[in-house]
Amino acid sequence: MKIQSYSHEGEGMSPVYKNDKWMVGIKNFKPVNAIKSLNSLERHNKTDELFALVEGSCTLVSATETKDGLAFETTVMERGRVYYIPATLWHNTITTPGTKMVLIEAPDTSMDNSEVISLSAEQCAEIRSLY
Repeated sequence: MKIQSYSHEGEGMSPVYKNDKWMVGIKNFKPVNAIKSLNSLERHNKTDELFALVEGSCTLVSATETKDGLAFETTVMERGRVYYIPATLWHNTITTPGTKMVLIEAPDTSMDNSEVISLSAEQCAEIRSLY
C-alpha cells in the first residue's frame, strides 16, 4: 500500500477520487463560471457539498426560497476555509481565471437527485450587484 495523489488541470470539474462514501473533485475555472456568464443555480436535493479554495478567487452564490421569490446571498471564499453547502440550497460558483477548488460530496450526487434553475435577467443583475 502506498500514498497516491490526484490532479486535474483542465477546465471545469473533474472527479479525481471516489469510493462508496464520498467523491473528491477538483473544480477549475471555466468561462461559464465567470460573473458575466452566470445564468443559473443548482441544488442537490439529497446530498451536501463542501468546497475549499486552493488558488484564485471564488464567490459562492446561494439563494433561499421565500414567498417573494429567491433571496440571494454571496460569500467570498477564503483560502484555508471549508465551505458547507447543505442539501437543497440553491447555489453556484463565480470564479476568475486561475481559480482551483476542491469539492467533496456524496458519490451518488448526480442530476438524478439535483435540479438546475434558470435565472431571469433581473435575478442575474441582482446577483451582479451583490458580487
